[in-house]
Amino acid sequence: MVTSSDPQPQPNPALLSFLQQKMGLSDNAINLGLRQATLEQAPLPVVLWSFGLLNLSQYQDVLDWQHQHE
Repeated sequence: MVTSSDPQPQPNPALLSFLQQKMGLSDNAINLGLRQATLEQAPLPVVLWSFGLLNLSQYQDVLDWQHQHE
């Protein structure tokens, strides 16, 4: 479990679309990640990686995508 003391902002719709279309995550996987990210107050990509829904390479791709779309 990853727990932060700071509430995390909701991920933007473009990130959710990227996760689904480019990373191949299902709606169920994304919804699980969103629920857990809210509970843990943790960034969505970290939660997805910690649950094994993203491998390390995919996690890096998500971080790169976020950096490019700030």
